[in-house]
Amino acid sequence: MGNSGKLNGKVAVITGASKGIGAGIAKAYAKEGAAVVVNYASSKEGADKVVQEIAAAGGKAIAVQANVDNAADVKRLFEETIKAFGKLDVLVNNAGVYSFAGIEDITEASFHQMFNINVLGSILTAQQAVKLFGNKGGVIINTGSIVSTLDMPTALVYTQTKYAIDGMTRILAKELGPKNIRVNSINPGLIETEGSHSSGVMAGDVEKWHISQTPLGRVGQPEDIAKVAIFLASDDSYWVTGETIAVAGGQR
Repeated sequence: MGNSGKLNGKVAVITGASKGIGAGIAKAYAKEGAAVVVNYASSKEGADKVVQEIAAAGGKAIAVQANVDNAADVKRLFEETIKAFGKLDVLVNNAGVYSFAGIEDITEASFHQMFNINVLGSILTAQQAVKLFGNKGGVIINTGSIVSTLDMPTALVYTQTKYAIDGMTRILAKELGPKNIRVNSINPGLIETEGSHSSGVMAGDVEKWHISQTPLGRVGQPEDIAKVAIFLASDDSYWVTGETIAVAGGQR
């Protein structure tokens, strides 16, 4: 890997990193010299594949199963991190779920699932990370979404969870600044991933609408997000905290 990486010697936990944006960030971080913990909820196969790719390129990574909405799992995730790498510098809260429904069709179950994973999950992981950052400080990167400015019909509950992340980012930046912990959020637009294909978002009219609303005229890729995630984890962004950065090709 050499010693020229922007994240050399840093240890990063990335939640929901078995595929999509999380996997892209994990690989990019490893390439920049970080030791990476690839967290996953259910896809062991996907997480192992990411770890193997990182190892094959000369990087350091482990996979750890943990459901982010379960406090005991989250505690174990960070215990495994310390056991493997001895410290923690960066937390990327990437795990998230979404589903769309009109107001008549929203269920209690879908509400709780989205809030538990997207919001409570980010709180539980931040809680553990703050303990481990210690006096040296650290970095938390949340994953918001461009939906928090789009006001999309049928995305009510999902959007509410991302409003919550925007607020969490600003509040924790103020609360944790004195501990030298920076907190920022990346708010992606539509990104081409396994998830966006399997959920049908990448099909036909939805994709066309997103592209028509995007000044740079294409759908995003995981590496578009990873580049900004490297910046926010690195010392290049040492004077940036409390920001929600839309990474969406100009979509508003």
